Amino acid sequence: MTTFKRILGHQLSSTPSSIRPERIGEDQSEELYGLGNLGMRNLGQVYRNLPVPKLVEYALRQGEGLLANNGALCVETGKYTGRSPQDRFIVDEPVTHDEIDWNQHNLPISEEHFEQLYQRVLTYVQGRTLYIFDGYVGADPSYRFGVRVINELASQNLFAHQLFLRPTAIELEHHYADFTVIAVPGLKGNPLIEGLHSEAFIILHLTKRIVLIGGSRYAGEIKKSIFSMMNYAMTKRDVLPMHAAANVDRNGNTALFFGLSGTGKTSLSVDRDRSLIGDDEHGWSADGIFNFEGGCYAKTIHLSNEHEPQIWSAIQFGSLLENVILDPDSRTLDYNSSHLTENTRAAYPLEHIPNCALVGMGDHPKTILFLAADAFGVLPPIARLTREQAMYHFLSGYTSKLAGTERGITTPQATFSACFGQCFFPLSPTVYAEMLGERLLQHPDTQVYLVNTGWSGGSYGVGQRMAIEYTRAMVNAALNGELNHVRYTPHPIFKVFVPSTVPNVPNNILDPKQTWENPTAYDRQAQQLAKRFVDNFKQFTNIDPAVVAAGPESDNLPLEGRL
Repeated sequence: MTTFKRILGHQLSSTPSSIRPERIGEDQSEELYGLGNLGMRNLGQVYRNLPVPKLVEYALRQGEGLLANNGALCVETGKYTGRSPQDRFIVDEPVTHDEIDWNQHNLPISEEHFEQLYQRVLTYVQGRTLYIFDGYVGADPSYRFGVRVINELASQNLFAHQLFLRPTAIELEHHYADFTVIAVPGLKGNPLIEGLHSEAFIILHLTKRIVLIGGSRYAGEIKKSIFSMMNYAMTKRDVLPMHAAANVDRNGNTALFFGLSGTGKTSLSVDRDRSLIGDDEHGWSADGIFNFEGGCYAKTIHLSNEHEPQIWSAIQFGSLLENVILDPDSRTLDYNSSHLTENTRAAYPLEHIPNCALVGMGDHPKTILFLAADAFGVLPPIARLTREQAMYHFLSGYTSKLAGTERGITTPQATFSACFGQCFFPLSPTVYAEMLGERLLQHPDTQVYLVNTGWSGGSYGVGQRMAIEYTRAMVNAALNGELNHVRYTPHPIFKVFVPSTVPNVPNNILDPKQTWENPTAYDRQAQQLAKRFVDNFKQFTNIDPAVVAAGPESDNLPLEGRL
């Protein structure tokens, strides 16, 4: 196995720096497409909403990637193989200044530096070929926004084409861009004079509704920038934006799956017996659930046809793979290799999933699942939550980071990310939590569960990861309503309600303490994690006391070692 730099070799060195593909359409002027209104003039060739085969063809001709034996376009993203959170900024300007939750996730940058970078972008694109994708975010037409993505790379425009909602010919004719993303990875920022932290920059101007991306080829920055814009704009229309997957059964019962990376959100939401609405970003309006996107962006590390057949078969011609290792001769893919990164990715349209819900909408959720991969083996494998507990755990957004996932992590560490993705939410997490609480009041039949997809019988290194067949059985029981009529017992520390029985699951694993050889060790580990919850929750102020009281009990035991 090898990487693209070695595969391309002579191809890259002999390819002209500016390939000018044949002209398509009658008028390619930048004014026709509105680029002049953005200040973009003296451009090279401009292409708008090219079909997938053309985008793949241009990407290959320009040396952006290689075609795998399953038809997917494979690219490498270079230095940046994932999001760069320290390089993401929100413009600090008067209209939104008092609304933004300025923190380590929402970093400010001045309007002056934004304008300076914007002018550099306008100069950079002169004479260059550009690719435009005009489409939408928001499957529900009542809450839809027009989105325009402008790329210098055909492969990134393919990503936008597959991830966002694609317009009909009539819609394209009358398209208006509410949000505009300009992605020019070849342009590097200057930290010394532009208020940046590195050569990469992701700048969101919430009032002008413009995103500037430079210095990074990681396409996920495009997707998550639009998500962040939606997470601001949707609240103005009384829509709760959610970092969650959604699916629906044959009877129209909708389910939501919240969870941070590694908790099983994508795997559990893609189910042969349920139709996938979307795998990542949704809104909850007065009318129900709707997908923000038209595609999926799935992790592929250790992907197998045996365990995830739908995702496996979805990766075909038209899909974009990032940083997956490719055999130079056979063009077979090595999904098990993390040579470039653990964060290998596949982007594909929703319709590549056989039983997807193409309408992208569902009724108000009957079931909500909060997924946590608890590496300390103390959370119950499934537990029901009250409304106040749901708000508490939504604000906590707990999971664990394991040893080896990041440099410097040698033991499991507790991780809290409010709303199960705080880095994507510009407003205070309490705004979104209160919206969730309101919806749970409006829909009292909605059941919320906390599901531990992590360890049982001990912490990481001692216990074992919860068997996937048991997790699926518990999730299915929650979705099918089989847990509505069983007896529950409150957990003595975390207070969540643990079922006495779940179909097809051994009763002894439902109470995590019973799976530990040393019950006293379990109690101490549980108390330590509970204290982490309590300490983390102190950041939130002006919270309903009932929500604070819904959290775990901590008896002030000294915290020994790092969790």
